[in-house]
Amino acid sequence: MDRGFLKAGNPRTLLAAFLYFDVSFMVWVLLGPLGIAISHDLHLNSGQKGLLVAMPVLAGALLRVVAGALVDHYGPRRVAIGMQSFVIAGLAATWVLAPHSYAGLFPVAFVLGVAGASFAVALPLASGWYPPQYQGTALGIAGAGNSGTALASLFAPGLAALYGWTNVFGLATLPLVLVLCAFIYLAKEPPRRPSAGLVAWLPVLKKADCWAPMFFYGVTFGGFVGLASFLTIYFNDQYGLSPAVAGSCTALVVFAGSFIRPLGGALADRIGGERALCILYGAATVIFGLIGFGLPTIWLAFPAFFAGMLVLGLGNGAVFQLVPTRFAQQVGILTGLVGMSGGVGGFYLASSLGAARQATGSYSLGFLAFAGIALVALVCVSICRRSWNKPADAHGSDTTGLSAIS
Repeated sequence: MDRGFLKAGNPRTLLAAFLYFDVSFMVWVLLGPLGIAISHDLHLNSGQKGLLVAMPVLAGALLRVVAGALVDHYGPRRVAIGMQSFVIAGLAATWVLAPHSYAGLFPVAFVLGVAGASFAVALPLASGWYPPQYQGTALGIAGAGNSGTALASLFAPGLAALYGWTNVFGLATLPLVLVLCAFIYLAKEPPRRPSAGLVAWLPVLKKADCWAPMFFYGVTFGGFVGLASFLTIYFNDQYGLSPAVAGSCTALVVFAGSFIRPLGGALADRIGGERALCILYGAATVIFGLIGFGLPTIWLAFPAFFAGMLVLGLGNGAVFQLVPTRFAQQVGILTGLVGMSGGVGGFYLASSLGAARQATGSYSLGFLAFAGIALVALVCVSICRRSWNKPADAHGSDTTGLSAIS
């Protein structure tokens, strides 16, 4: 890490953004680690399990656009406090009402989706305090809060076994309240916060370069959150692991993908986001292709998923190195759009794995399809890399990302 980064920006606010992001993501994917207990209780088939764990991901994706627009109007700190308060109230209501039907869990998915929309709040909060040359590193650190998905996998299955899965929603409010108090104390509104309503940001969608990071993030983050939501169910179903062991395996995999994200941002700062993504998409194609063709034991599958999550985590950081430098005046709403695309990708992967299992009796088709999408992303970023005019910085590497396209 560049020593100058330690002197730039606001470390207290960066820490607050990380903590808020971390517990929000823990809540966002909560239905995934609880999916085994819920499916046994409600007698769900593979398709229903896949759709259930994917619904909070989709809700969070759509709500990120709304959250991004609110950030541009009111500031990320105020929006974060309001959203966190809503999620705490929603989880408390879920605990009291204790829904025990498949349909009754869809309103819960919406509440969890609000937590998932925190992506469009935490990243602008961190971004607004740091100059362009440190955007990749700052957003990588804040974005490492997606490690919260691992916390859900690590603790939720065991808590469900001890206290019942409905009570886990009540227990989840405890860390949310603690982090909300810390956030109020630590976070400050960034000095660089442009105001951009719908009239200001809709023209952004007419620019071709806006869609490139949306697709790229749909692959990297979509793969990350889709696997984080579904792997506990997959390890239990495919390899017969107990819910607690399956959750622990998922947590280790997700931790790897989460905490490597800052390195992806720093790598993109150094060699350029496009170059980094070419390497990472190629690796993802190979890894998930191998998983799709079949790995007979958990001893082979676990290292493959571990490596795959490392690649996706690096890719998450690399994609977001491209965002603030190109759309500095609409960083809130573009963060929402790119984040929405990542959530949609996660919804696709989690639901497609359940659908593939229901239709064919195997998960192979779902993983092979994802490997194919990663290959398409590799081709697209290679084309973009050749066509974009990338002025070099003082060290000869590209840090302007999408700045040449209009």
